[in-house]
Amino acid sequence: MKIILSHGYIAHVVDRGKEADAKRLTPEKKARRWVVEVCHSWFNRFRKLLVRYEKLERSFLALNHLAAAIIAFRKVSLRVNIIYG
Repeated sequence: MKIILSHGYIAHVVDRGKEADAKRLTPEKKARRWVVEVCHSWFNRFRKLLVRYEKLERSFLALNHLAAAIIAFRKVSLRVNIIYG
């Protein structure tokens, strides 16, 4: 925690005990998932990346970039259906 503050970052890290206490006080509040956990979940949906069949590092990196592009594209809300115009 001291390292985070010494670099000038604002810490969004909550102790597990405090988070558990807050959850007990307001049970309707849902638990928050950390950004890293969410990203891992999105990337784990691509089976080829999950198992890593690729032998070459550049092929694996290219597939990671493709998966990231697909994930970002899915998050953008479009008013027009891109398949039918």
